[in-house]
Amino acid sequence: MSTATTTPGPRAATHPTGLALAVRDSATMLRRNLLHARRYPSLTLNLLLTPVMLLLLFVYLFGDVMSAGIGGGAPDRGAYIAYIVPGILLMTVGGTVVGTAVSVANDMTEGIVARFRTMAIHRGSVLVGHVVGSVLQAVMSVILVGAVGVAIGFRATDATALEWLAALGMLVLFAMSLTWIAVGMGLISPNAEAASNNALPMILLPLLSSAFIPIETMPGWFQPIAEYQPFTPAIETLRGLLLGTEIGHNGWLTVAWSIGLAVLGYLWSTSKFNSEAK
Repeated sequence: MSTATTTPGPRAATHPTGLALAVRDSATMLRRNLLHARRYPSLTLNLLLTPVMLLLLFVYLFGDVMSAGIGGGAPDRGAYIAYIVPGILLMTVGGTVVGTAVSVANDMTEGIVARFRTMAIHRGSVLVGHVVGSVLQAVMSVILVGAVGVAIGFRATDATALEWLAALGMLVLFAMSLTWIAVGMGLISPNAEAASNNALPMILLPLLSSAFIPIETMPGWFQPIAEYQPFTPAIETLRGLLLGTEIGHNGWLTVAWSIGLAVLGYLWSTSKFNSEAK
C-alpha cells in the first residue's frame, strides 16, 4: 500500500500591520534624512555658526558691561556666561529647525516626495522622518554649542541628575514642537530660499527674549513682546534647571507652549501634505 506524500505549499506571505509599516518606513526616512545631513553638512554648520559667534561675542566683548548692568555691581564675566548659555542653547534649537524647513521645501520642489507617493510606503513616514531627524540634529547641535560654553567657563555644578534629565526632556519636547512648525513652513514654501525666510522667526524670537538680559531690565513697552512668546519661558526653565535655581511657573508654560505648537504644527503639516497629494 503506497502512501501519498504531500509537499508543503509555499508559506503564506506575511504583511506588516499598519503600525509596523509606519515604524519601518519612518525609520527608513529617518535614515535617509540623516545620511543627507551627513553628506551636505554646510547648512548645519552655517546654522551652528550663529549661536557660537553670538556666545563668544557677548561673553568676550560685552560680558563685563552686561554683567555689571544686570547685577548692579562689579563686572563678573563668569556670572554672565552662566546667564547667557541657556538662551544660546535654545537659540541653537531654533536655528536647527530652519534647516528642516529648507530640507522639506527641497523635497517638495525636487520631486522626490511625488515619487514616494507612487511607492507602497506609509504616507506619514515622510514627515515623521524629517521630524525625528531634526530633533536628533537639534540635540547634537545643543551638545556641540554646550561644549563651547563649557570651554569658555560655563558650569552647571548645582544641577542634580534629575534636573539634567528634565533639561534634556524639555529640549527634546521644545525641539519637536518647533520642528513640526518648521515642517509646515517648508511645505508652504515654493523653494528653499522662501523656506529659510519663512522660518526666520525661529532665530529672531530668541533675540527678543530673556536670552541676553532679564525682562525687567527692558523698556516697559518691549517687555510684553519678550514675555509672551515661547522662547522666554523655555529659556528661564532651562536656566533654572541647569543652575539649580527656581523656575516658578515657567516649566508649565514651556510644556503648554510645546504641546500647543506641536499639535498646531502637526495638524497644519499633515493637512498641507495630504492636500498636496490630491
